[in-house]
Amino acid sequence: MGGAVLEGWPGWVPEGARHYLAHTESGLSIRALARDAGCHASTVLRQVRRIEARRDDPLIDQALRRLGPPAPPPGSPQRPAEETAPMLSQPLSHPSTPDDATITREARRVLRRLNEPRACLALARDMETAVVVRETEDGRTVRTAVVERAVAEALALKDWITSRSEGRILRYRITAAGRAALKRLLAEEEAARIGQGETATPFSDQHREMSGRGRSRYNMTESPLAMLARRKDRDGRPFLSPELVAAGERLREDFELAQMGPRITQNWDRFLSGGARGLFAGDGGLAEGPKAARDRVTAALGDLGPGLGDVALRCCCFLEGMETTERRMGWSARSGKIVLRIALQRLKRHYDDTENGWSPLIG
Repeated sequence: MGGAVLEGWPGWVPEGARHYLAHTESGLSIRALARDAGCHASTVLRQVRRIEARRDDPLIDQALRRLGPPAPPPGSPQRPAEETAPMLSQPLSHPSTPDDATITREARRVLRRLNEPRACLALARDMETAVVVRETEDGRTVRTAVVERAVAEALALKDWITSRSEGRILRYRITAAGRAALKRLLAEEEAARIGQGETATPFSDQHREMSGRGRSRYNMTESPLAMLARRKDRDGRPFLSPELVAAGERLREDFELAQMGPRITQNWDRFLSGGARGLFAGDGGLAEGPKAARDRVTAALGDLGPGLGDVALRCCCFLEGMETTERRMGWSARSGKIVLRIALQRLKRHYDDTENGWSPLIG
């Protein structure tokens, strides 16, 4: 990483983008940046050229504009580079620039959606929000997530998503770097959840997420519903119909929306295997959007009841693998997927009864 002159931007901003902005916006020389970073000048030059070549991407171009130093007032004299350098130690970002915690949280959510088969992020050039859509096997398009434009810009700048489309609607897909980042982020989240904390080694585990003996290593980069949907029953039909998958995705989307407030670590464990559902408290000061989503999750899980609600919450919302759920619930092997299908059938009926032809397109 760079030295003191590159401080002031959020930690998620790549070093190459920092060098590019420091050189093009603030006038620092390539050699000065190389000395500060402790590398050869050619390294910084390659970074600057690479970022410049990527500015044809509207998301990357807007991300750099958002991160750049504020423009001087009209008519003000141009400041020399040596006077500009100390300013780089101060925050330069636009107020709407997301912080590190936001990027980490949103990257886990969005990249996981983009890692699903036939998924892409779609964005109109003049819109402030993007959507993740996925094409189902029967040709339908289902929206699975809503993404703030500033977050999408950050993912593109970090080279976690890329676009090869042109026109008014841009479509981005996850890159190899994005998949590697997703594995690291999910490994860190899993380590924190099971209490490993700083003793975990997410970088060494990033290529070992598939199920195996010992500690569960299910494919954390894919939804359990997506895996079950590809399986066939004895008649050769999909084990989970598109309608059942859509019902589970609807619950998951509400679950994610419900956590978009000050209390990010909502204690949903109180729903699991017990009578605490009726004791669940109100929003405690959250905005109406998250409160409405929490109310929908509460109503759905309450309708399912103990057992069915537990497996739906674990598999659809917590994204636990089926083997992990069976072990924690004390069920026999290979019985969990049958219970999950029954839970999804009940969940679909709940949405049909309460929302009169509900749609999975939430946002």
